[in-house]
Amino acid sequence: MKYLYILQQALVWVIAIFWLYQNIVSICALVKLKDKKLKEKKNHRFMAIIPAHNEAAVVGNLIESLKKQDYPRELYDIYVIADNCTDETAKIAKDAGAIVYKRFDEAHKTKGYALQWFLKQKIEEDAPYDAFCVFDADNIVDVNFLKNMNKKLCQGEDVVQGYRDIKNPTDNWVSGGYAIFYWTMNRFYHLARYNLGLSPLINGTGFMVRFDVIKPNGWKTKTLTEDIEFSLQRIISGHKLGWAADAIVYDEQPVDFKQSWSQRSRWTVGHIQCIKEYTKQLAVAVKEHKTLMNFDGLLYILGSIPMFVITIVLLLANLIMYLGNGMTGADLILNYVRYLVPTFVLPVVLGLIIMKLENKPIKPMLKGLLCFPIFMGSWLVINFKCLFKRETKWEKIEHVRDIKINEVA
Repeated sequence: MKYLYILQQALVWVIAIFWLYQNIVSICALVKLKDKKLKEKKNHRFMAIIPAHNEAAVVGNLIESLKKQDYPRELYDIYVIADNCTDETAKIAKDAGAIVYKRFDEAHKTKGYALQWFLKQKIEEDAPYDAFCVFDADNIVDVNFLKNMNKKLCQGEDVVQGYRDIKNPTDNWVSGGYAIFYWTMNRFYHLARYNLGLSPLINGTGFMVRFDVIKPNGWKTKTLTEDIEFSLQRIISGHKLGWAADAIVYDEQPVDFKQSWSQRSRWTVGHIQCIKEYTKQLAVAVKEHKTLMNFDGLLYILGSIPMFVITIVLLLANLIMYLGNGMTGADLILNYVRYLVPTFVLPVVLGLIIMKLENKPIKPMLKGLLCFPIFMGSWLVINFKCLFKRETKWEKIEHVRDIKINEVA
């Protein structure tokens, strides 16, 4: 029982120190820093890349929003990768004004493989672009997106994540949960780290990469979460990513819980793949570069599944101590409440705070806000399930919301 007590106390301190660090970093999201100076004044040439699998219902709206950018039209081209499509995606994209590349590879269906295939061709062509931006086919893009990403290039930043907003946050509690989650990540993860000189992460869509960055080796990702994987590769090499709060992309989120479960399971499995592939490399990078940025990247990869496992072990240790008369029932309840309250009560408080900070209307989001603990709690169940059963098969999320940019901007 003595050694179990020592283990329990050690785990308490590990969790406490981890969350203390995260909270201190998050506070930096409340500080507004001066904008970086321009290193050059230039309108760069962009590729807007849209990997799309059977997205005939939504891809046209994205292309139209890209054509309306407040940026010289001759300085960017819109490419659609029609990836294993069996519908009218390619035709609709072409008719809307995009350059369409058709790809058929049943064994490799994910966005990472599509980007790898497409960018390899552009590198071999030595295509005349300075940078590329990647969007999901269900997105719509704010009119100032390219202008603000161009500003980031002029400031010397080479990989930059834009602000990922939601185009259907009030559809139901599921899409509302996604919205609050992404608003929180935008403010308390990406912006906080950018303010501190640490590294934000690529967040799936609405990001920009200077073309020269990938020319030596191409786009090399193999996990189910190519965005996180690419981010970790950059951090390991000692390069921080940028953040552009005013380069806004609107994303459609699932409204069906089963689809949401499938999607988040895939993300969790991808994260576990990244843990296996990059934890050692991140630790080596911490030793080599000796920067807080690299240490923060290591904490990120250790902060989800490993910290979740540590918490489960701690709760089990408390239960075993109680059963072995090493802890009173009152102490057991107190220790459990200490972890259950942050899990199921604080999300509502955090949701209110983030909507206030981000100027989001609260009344239409009440259902999503009140159900946010369920949304986050279900993610804990997903994490637990994925520890033992990991589905690696990619499943398409259906996007059907016909929302145009003028309806959200």
